[in-house]
Amino acid sequence: MKRLMTSAIMALSVMTASPSMAFQPESDQTIKLMIADWSSMAIDTEILNVILSTYGYKVEKVVADDTARYPGFEAGDLTIALETWQTTQNEVFSASLATGKILDMGELGPHAKEDWWYPAYMEEKCPGLPDWKALKNCAEAFSTPETAPKGRYLGAPVSWGGYDEERIKALDLPFEVVHAGTDAAMFAELKSAYERKAPIILWVYEPHWAPTVFKGSFIKFPAYEPACYTDAAWGVNPKAAYDCSKPEGWIKKMAWADGEKVWPCAYDITRKFTIDGKELGQLVYEVDVNGRSVEEVAMEWAKKNEATWRSWAACAEK
Repeated sequence: MKRLMTSAIMALSVMTASPSMAFQPESDQTIKLMIADWSSMAIDTEILNVILSTYGYKVEKVVADDTARYPGFEAGDLTIALETWQTTQNEVFSASLATGKILDMGELGPHAKEDWWYPAYMEEKCPGLPDWKALKNCAEAFSTPETAPKGRYLGAPVSWGGYDEERIKALDLPFEVVHAGTDAAMFAELKSAYERKAPIILWVYEPHWAPTVFKGSFIKFPAYEPACYTDAAWGVNPKAAYDCSKPEGWIKKMAWADGEKVWPCAYDITRKFTIDGKELGQLVYEVDVNGRSVEEVAMEWAKKNEATWRSWAACAEK
């Protein structure tokens, strides 16, 4: 894990004087906020960092692998994460909850969806889209010199999970997965391909700016059901699991269970922290496309929405 130390000084200097200045955090121990390798989590985590720092909490941002985060939370090496996506983390999140060492801190607000996505112009080269079965007959339209005659599917960073290799095998799709090194690299490649009308099919998720800026569609795989991931007999391929779309649903906040005894007010603030999906997508656009820093965008949001987040912090405003 990579640790990024942050200071309360900047947050305190830009916020107006209020009763929070008299608030004394329950502990001087450091709250460790997890961030991962996608922009929305970096932004909303920085917003929470600003809020907690304003009330005098010592905060540290810690970069952690999305799927491998759970031992760190169970051991208390990580304190709070604002984004746990049902689409890829449902199974491991549920297993970690069952240990009693982490807490479900409620939903962040946005609806999570992520799956294979293609630009609308690819429908001319692959008739039958967005039906997944069309991909069996036109994979070469999505190929590159490295994958031809198979199609190239640009997947997310490996740490995100998602079972794309398993899905390709289960549905007998003539595609190869090429994983992007980073979230930013993945969407930079989409932007470049879209501008040139070049072939591309890739992992896209919502909330995000890409599906609103670029015209396209998600592939319609067989609808997800939990049995698809656990029972090979379920679905179109009776010999393999993952022969369906990815689940969609909540984005939840999570926390180290024992931390609530240490920072009860900070945990209360976190439970109340919510943000709209479209609003979060616009903040991501400001960072990814307009080139602004995560810190600048988060601070701008905090200034504009001070009344909102101070209402979340009633425990510190008394």
